[in-house]
Amino acid sequence: MAQKTAKSNPAKTAGRWIKTLEGYRAFHPNPLPPTLDWTPALAAALADASMLVGRLAGEGRRLPNPHVLIRPFIRREAVLSSRIEGTQATLGELLAAEAGASVERSPDDLREVGNYVKALEHGLKRLETLPLSLRLVRELHERLMTGVRGNHATPGEFRRSQNWIGRPGETLAQAKYVPPPPDVLGEHLSALERFLHERMLPPLVHVALAHYQFEAIHPFLDGNGRVGRLLITLQLCQRNILPAPLLYLSAFFEATRADYYAGLRGVSENGDWEGWVQYFLNGVARQSEDALSRAERLNQLLADWRGQLSGQAGTKVALKLLDLIATNPFITPRGAEEKLGLAYNTVMRAIGQLEKMKVLREISEAKRDRVYCAKVILDILEEPARLTPAETL
Repeated sequence: MAQKTAKSNPAKTAGRWIKTLEGYRAFHPNPLPPTLDWTPALAAALADASMLVGRLAGEGRRLPNPHVLIRPFIRREAVLSSRIEGTQATLGELLAAEAGASVERSPDDLREVGNYVKALEHGLKRLETLPLSLRLVRELHERLMTGVRGNHATPGEFRRSQNWIGRPGETLAQAKYVPPPPDVLGEHLSALERFLHERMLPPLVHVALAHYQFEAIHPFLDGNGRVGRLLITLQLCQRNILPAPLLYLSAFFEATRADYYAGLRGVSENGDWEGWVQYFLNGVARQSEDALSRAERLNQLLADWRGQLSGQAGTKVALKLLDLIATNPFITPRGAEEKLGLAYNTVMRAIGQLEKMKVLREISEAKRDRVYCAKVILDILEEPARLTPAETL
């Protein structure tokens, strides 16, 4: 997608590169919004994304128990977003650990992913009483970075020193990208906060622009990528694009990592807003399709299992177990006993019913502290997003 350079088209310039007294160039992004050229391709991308996210919203509103799917979807996003930053924990390991099973993964990796879950759940709760704001951004960062690698990066505080993006060992002068210096950080963040409260653009375009701007400002010493991806989900929910947090873009960003960074650079270096927004909208469309597919399959699976149980006697507890494994496919008898407030033997009889139906199977070898898994649910959650080469452009 060839675009005019920022110098030849001032209306589309994303910002200015200013040389500091120390001798390096830092980028100062212009306040949003920019002027967009609504090409047929960009208009088609917006229409496609809007239609598919609308279908996903409709599916979310039809869910009898939306929290059933929200919980595993949030954890899937936490794993994928953290993986972009180098964390190796899998969704299965996170869910197994949360269910009380022992896993071999480093506790540090699990803690990083767990912090992402805490930050996202905190943000969703806070939106009930607090609009998206710099205050909320700091709260997200504090929960994300406390007690993990990067903890030195002052959790919950905007940076007071210069950061940059580049290869290990590179200096500021060699860096690929240097965000605004700390002495002007406040004004850039205030302008972004004002934009977050505006309602003049199509909501999905608004989210795309805000994501670029947050990454361009890079307000924290560490954790900017994860906070930026958290904000996408929170904006989708705050703007009522979705009734529940069912759509996440980390899988798309991970699968198209080179295009993601090229899109961000295209804005900073060439003012290619259209290229970035079109890429982002394509991600929304593809991930809406992906989430729809997973949600529909999980709903149908649970409905089939409930239908099988409906013709049997004494299935009340087994039905309650189905609700538990819908939120986490791993289950332990002791954990179910505690959550349901039932006797251990009662829980074990229900687990036995689900084993006969091949819903659950034991994955532990010990007679005590047994662990069971609904493998078919885990498979639906863990399977990679299906992106064809044309869809990654």
